[in-house]
Amino acid sequence: MQRCLQLAKNALGNCYPNPMVGSVIVHNGKIIGEGWHQKAGEGHAEVNAIASVKDKSLLTESTLYVNLEPCSHFGKTPPCSDLIIKHKIPKVVIGIIDSHSKVCGAGILKLQNAGVEVKVGVLESECYELNKRFFTFHNKNRPYIILKWAESRDGFIAPDKSQREKIEPVWISNPISRQLVHKWRTEEQAILIGTNTALDDNPSLSARDYKGKSPIKILLDRQGIVASTAAIFDSAFAKTIVITQNMDMISVEGTIVETVTSEDLLSQLLAILRKHNILSLIVEGGKHTLQTFIDLDLWDEARIFEGQLEFSKGINAPNISGKLKYSENILSDKLSVILNSNQSWKK
Repeated sequence: MQRCLQLAKNALGNCYPNPMVGSVIVHNGKIIGEGWHQKAGEGHAEVNAIASVKDKSLLTESTLYVNLEPCSHFGKTPPCSDLIIKHKIPKVVIGIIDSHSKVCGAGILKLQNAGVEVKVGVLESECYELNKRFFTFHNKNRPYIILKWAESRDGFIAPDKSQREKIEPVWISNPISRQLVHKWRTEEQAILIGTNTALDDNPSLSARDYKGKSPIKILLDRQGIVASTAAIFDSAFAKTIVITQNMDMISVEGTIVETVTSEDLLSQLLAILRKHNILSLIVEGGKHTLQTFIDLDLWDEARIFEGQLEFSKGINAPNISGKLKYSENILSDKLSVILNSNQSWKK
């Protein structure tokens, strides 16, 4: 199962809205085939693993391992459970049950009804951790939410406006930390900022400093006052979704406008993200936006950089509490990753 997880990780950031799945086929203690799901709409892990086996006659004496329950329904591809049954694979070992409403035990039942021996619950916690985005989306009807910010050594996320000369980001973290942030952007499906961050920093929110796909950009702009020339609207890297109460705004190429009302804004936001099948979201600011997610307990982890700069005055960093997952030094910066103690993967 460890090998299944290793294979599945190859698809991080590339297979949304599908889960990351790896599969290994073993015959007499030897791996004879393996594969992973590489992109939505393409072959699933089990399909690729079976296809990689050179001598298909060995399948009738083999065990198939997979970190997530094989599908049992027709989507963009045929059911994997049918393919397993077709090749008469006698035993299947599954890491965790798929909570998607179209599967959720149906794949296991189909295999068992066909006489396949099925074992479930191997490295279950590790299998959940790998697909925490997928499970959060289907179990909680929202994306997996990652809060991210950098703060000065004296606790500010931005200097006072009197200390700023240009409309551009004020870098608190070092270049290596910033490259790590760009790596994270290639791994998550979307990234969100509010009006003030767009106006003050004019960020592009791309992953230009790391090889990979840039995330969908989400702009929370109630009044619709961010100019169309702002960097966030550059569609060269990814499309932008604007959440606004401005009824005069319209969608154009590269930009989708979603209108909301003034009440319960975040609930409307989460519903829009679900409509667009967005499984994971990085919230980068600003302070008001971040604190709103924290106060409503709508977050799963926070990634916080502490740099060496001191501002003496400015915008205070958000107030947050949770369980420290780990901390590490990245040259002169300190990175702390905090988990929300109120969120459980089994809920």
